[in-house]
Amino acid sequence: MTSLLPFHWHAVEMLVLVATLAAHRRGVKSSRERRLALVALASLAVVVAWPIGDVAASVSISVATVQRLVIMLLVAPLLLMSLPTSLLARFTSSAPVDAAVRVIAHPGAAIALVTVFGTATLSAQAVDWGARSALGRDAVLLAVVAVGVVLWIPALASMPGTRHLSPMARAGYVFVSALVVTSFSFVWIFARHPLYSGLRNQYALLHMTPLFDQQLAGFVAKFGAYIPMWAVSFTIFSRAEDRGVLTEETPLHWADVERSMLRVDRQRTRVARRRRPE
Repeated sequence: MTSLLPFHWHAVEMLVLVATLAAHRRGVKSSRERRLALVALASLAVVVAWPIGDVAASVSISVATVQRLVIMLLVAPLLLMSLPTSLLARFTSSAPVDAAVRVIAHPGAAIALVTVFGTATLSAQAVDWGARSALGRDAVLLAVVAVGVVLWIPALASMPGTRHLSPMARAGYVFVSALVVTSFSFVWIFARHPLYSGLRNQYALLHMTPLFDQQLAGFVAKFGAYIPMWAVSFTIFSRAEDRGVLTEETPLHWADVERSMLRVDRQRTRVARRRRPE
């Protein structure tokens, strides 16, 4: 295996993950949130390091699909859940970031962004770039992490000052999003020839032809997204009922009130500037 897939330390990626964990532990004191960050970053390290990361980047689209599912369905939501509301409020307090987050938190916008950019990370050009270049590989992986975060922002309803969905709406959003995550699977299953010229050694390393590897990726994407995401959808709905929360009720938090007051102050400042005589 090592002759076809030489061992790599991936030192830069590991240093980034360690630095991220250290920064998180410095800014977050909750033991629960620290554990969530540790699990998220450890899972990310496993799927980007040798051998899984290297096989996903240059050998197998089915392994790349598993890698992306882990990042989007495990790493991204855990990272969001590991950030306390106070920290999220600080990160999103500037006007441009606040405006962008308000757009992303809308379910329709989130689904559109995940569909477009998620599909782009699986295009032949992006996958082949990642197979040829370490920079391309890391850029695609960063894009996958970002797409995963966008996917879960409406579902987790954790961003201050955004429209929080009711439990019923959140469950429905997660249910529908499973279909978006697997949008490329039909192309893989029904394609009559391999789409990724940059991937190589599938048969030597995995005993699969490139076409079978591609078809397998389609089924992995479907079942790997449907089962966990539909389970999450059911859990969101059932927990709301068990706690006696109205499933149609939209929650409001103090951080949302503070963000609304900040927006009012900004609006007043803009109006005052326009009225100021020159």
